[in-house]
Amino acid sequence: MNDRAVGLLDQYEIEVQRTRKGRGAILCDTDQGCLILKEYMGNAQRVAFQSKLLEQIREDGKVGVERILADKEGNLLVKDNDGVSYVLKTWYEGRECNIYDRAECVEAVKLLAGLHNSMEKAACDAQLPVSSPEKEYEKHNRELKKVRRFLREKGQKSWFEISLQQAFDGFLEQALDIAEQWQQYSHLSKDQPECSSLCHGDYQYHNIIKSDGTWYIINFEKILRDNPIRDLYLLLRKLLEKSNWSIPMGTELIAAYEEVRPISAYSRIDLYYRLAYPEKFWKIVNFYYNSRKSWIPERNMEKLNKLLEQEAQKQDFLDTVFRNVKIR
Repeated sequence: MNDRAVGLLDQYEIEVQRTRKGRGAILCDTDQGCLILKEYMGNAQRVAFQSKLLEQIREDGKVGVERILADKEGNLLVKDNDGVSYVLKTWYEGRECNIYDRAECVEAVKLLAGLHNSMEKAACDAQLPVSSPEKEYEKHNRELKKVRRFLREKGQKSWFEISLQQAFDGFLEQALDIAEQWQQYSHLSKDQPECSSLCHGDYQYHNIIKSDGTWYIINFEKILRDNPIRDLYLLLRKLLEKSNWSIPMGTELIAAYEEVRPISAYSRIDLYYRLAYPEKFWKIVNFYYNSRKSWIPERNMEKLNKLLEQEAQKQDFLDTVFRNVKIR
């Protein structure tokens, strides 16, 4: 972040005692506590809705969330001389959710369920992006086909590229099959009300902060409309990959969410498809294709090997945990 952005703090009714850099933003110690100034990619309408939603969640009192501060003129967005927009938010000095601590993982999914309950009560009067597995799968599958053609036509290949090509057909077939099944099912269930509910959009462990014994959820910039099960999927996939698709852990996490917010039959099937789709493979392929090919990081090979090692465990998890879910 440009140091000149610090000058934007003069537009707020705050007394700044100290500033420091942190994660592409500026942390500020002020008379109103610790605040964070960071770039904002959305428009005024979006940030206004985000601020209103956060206020409604705080009023509901179930979940701790950040707050967006207005400047002296009442504006939630301020701009620098280059026209770059910024927001000033509350910041919590603490630590991220520990994904290796099972108790904290359980707490994180309960927190998410509480957030979904609070957001369900909130009025939504903003034009937000609408997402669905169907749209994402179509886009991902087009990209996978494109990269497969590229690999087939490429001459001299690295060991990573050879390994990737060997694994490609199996994962692409899996991706196409899941997309087709989901399309058939979603057309039969397109009137489900939860399909266009509010989602955090980026519910990852680094957006779950524990400060002074209290959990807070931050960074709502990617809020969108989709089935809230999307948020649960994002966190679950990360935790399950870290635990080698542990069936006991996955079962416990889903049950913990349902203690606070029951999952409908439709949403359970939605969760199955999201977990079944080979998104990790797509991520590896996408990173490879959009990076320079003259030098491929060793980390790429490690991720691919890990994915291949876990594939049987993943399928066993899906078959066991979702055994009683009627997919077709």
